[in-house]
Amino acid sequence: MKIAVVTSYFPIAADPTGGNSAYQTLRSLKNLAEVEVFCPLASYPRAKWLWPRGYRYHRPELDYQPPEVKTTYFEYPALPVVSRPWNGLVCAHMVAPYLSAMRPDVILSYWIYPDGFSAVRVARKLGVPAIVGCIGSDLRVPGDPITFRLVRRTLGRADAILTVSEELRQRALELGVPAGKVTTILNGCDFSVFHPGDRAAARRTLGVDAAAELLVYVGRISEPKGMAELTGAMMSLAPAHPRLRVALIGDGTYRSAMETRAAAAGIADRLLFPGRLPAGKVADWLSAGDIFCFPSHTEGCPNAIVEAIACGCPVVATNVGGIPELVDESCGILVPPHDSGKLAEALHRALATRWDRSRVATHLGRGWDTVAQDTYQLCCRVVRDGR
Repeated sequence: MKIAVVTSYFPIAADPTGGNSAYQTLRSLKNLAEVEVFCPLASYPRAKWLWPRGYRYHRPELDYQPPEVKTTYFEYPALPVVSRPWNGLVCAHMVAPYLSAMRPDVILSYWIYPDGFSAVRVARKLGVPAIVGCIGSDLRVPGDPITFRLVRRTLGRADAILTVSEELRQRALELGVPAGKVTTILNGCDFSVFHPGDRAAARRTLGVDAAAELLVYVGRISEPKGMAELTGAMMSLAPAHPRLRVALIGDGTYRSAMETRAAAAGIADRLLFPGRLPAGKVADWLSAGDIFCFPSHTEGCPNAIVEAIACGCPVVATNVGGIPELVDESCGILVPPHDSGKLAEALHRALATRWDRSRVATHLGRGWDTVAQDTYQLCCRVVRDGR
């Protein structure tokens, strides 16, 4: 079977760890089928004042190649907000020649708009089925009314919808997608990298005090990820937890605000910023940590939580999106979003709990090979039904 994948949710030169769940799935899926990825990247004008403000934009490097997965990167012209209604059409026009040359049996996408929109549009012209994957905010927070309408149109025209959590599946059903059209495939984990490690050895390697109470966060350092609430919780906990530290792995636009607030509260030395790290180093931090903290406002199936649990690190996270499908009382504590007080209480309780880290590590046991097999079976079914 030939599977073409159209997605911008994928590693790029400026962010080699981006789109990890799609990359890991396709890395295993290529053992079952012929897989080629076509990655559309929005290209904004050279004037920086015309760049998007919600994230750090980097001009695309089109010759980048992630290991093991054949990938073609291409640009399409865009303007922040202004071009949004036409991005799907432009993206379809740009990707059509690649898909026509490949002649796939099925087209798979991992982001609804504009990626999924373009995949469905070209699939119709080629006479092949299209599967649109929903990974979180693309379905839960689709943005302006025009984008929301295009998201609904894409969901309606796709041959099948893939969601990474049952919560997202229910969201798709609420938008009128027939139940038989939606399949949930939870994310997996690379257990060769993420597994319980020697806590003391990890701390020595990372230079972390053996007596420190260490919280770990992995992801974008941005306001929607709950960084304001995490800072507030740290300020509340500081007097009673003089050895409390938090390592924030990743980067993002909210870092300077966190540093400013922490400095004003006299806890600037409590925040550690290791930056973006390869998977092996992330696993070291998770082995060294006492608690993994993930206070995000909205999520699909966050792989950072899956990886933390695989390392035996108990979790304190918000009860949003698909997170309650990953975390129960045996491996963590859930709190409401936007509430630094409840977050501080949960962290205090989690730090005082004697967790069985070996039991935590066995809570989820789903590898990427299983995810790839489920994805392959979905592709087979859609192609068979189409025929």
